[in-house]
Amino acid sequence: MATVNVSIFVESRYRVSRKRLKTTVSNMLNKQEIESPVEVSIAVVGDRKMRELSRKYKGEDKTRNVLSFSLSEGEKAYDPSNVLRLGDIVISYPEVIREASRDEVLVDDKIDELVIHGLGHLLGLHHD
Repeated sequence: MATVNVSIFVESRYRVSRKRLKTTVSNMLNKQEIESPVEVSIAVVGDRKMRELSRKYKGEDKTRNVLSFSLSEGEKAYDPSNVLRLGDIVISYPEVIREASRDEVLVDDKIDELVIHGLGHLLGLHHD
């Protein structure tokens, strides 16, 4: 089982379970049978910040539910200490609320889904 270090930043007005975020990341890494120590960061932000990131990094002037920023972009993210530094996952809380309502699911479940999706990108598991 991998040692997992999850740095979490949540804008103060959003209610997010940090423990649940860490558990979701750990479960995904265990499913992928990753054993080396892992570092990943998760930020939960508002639409304005997400739109700014989307414009800057995707060239699209729109908000989105999740963005992933890999530290390695295709190369193995290993360093001499054997820590797998995956990168950052950014989630738009207002978008989560809209999608959870639309899909009739709990907000925490929608956040889990997006964390898993973002982590999949960082691990190189791209969707078709």
